[in-house]
Amino acid sequence: MIMFCDNKEQLDNTVKIIPLTVERLPDYADVIRKSFATVAKDFGWTKETAAGFIAFLSDEKLAERFKPGCLSFALMVDEKIIGFVSLTGKDEGIFELNRLAILPEWRHFGYGKKLLDFCKAKVRELGGNKITLDIIEENTRLRDWYAANGFIHTGTRKFAHLPFTTGHMEWRVV
Repeated sequence: MIMFCDNKEQLDNTVKIIPLTVERLPDYADVIRKSFATVAKDFGWTKETAAGFIAFLSDEKLAERFKPGCLSFALMVDEKIIGFVSLTGKDEGIFELNRLAILPEWRHFGYGKKLLDFCKAKVRELGGNKITLDIIEENTRLRDWYAANGFIHTGTRKFAHLPFTTGHMEWRVV
């Protein structure tokens, strides 16, 4: 995709974040899959080698991942969904951040940070005290990005059905 504007300030004027429901999943499922497809490509994963990875999930399987209490949001530019994130409320003011995704052609304009900052503000607004998230531990660029945005690495876990180690990170409301 070719963007017709290379002026970041002009692009920022057209950005909005809106709430979504699982009923709109067909509108944003492609954003999720296309965004995570670059990760799969970087690590050499295919549907056969990493069937459970989000880049390879059908709309039905993606819908199953939306639990009660899941708040989903789209980042839009000129009415086009270019980003997605979800927050799920847990016990004791803890929220889990999932599927933060920006379409590859829209990366490096600060949109991921906009979504992350939005989630931090939303958790504060809801009276939460912490955001947790899981990442691909081997994706050091992403781990470093979250760390630069205030997240602390708290551990790892290996799942037999995934070809990577899951890293756990958290951010506390201050």
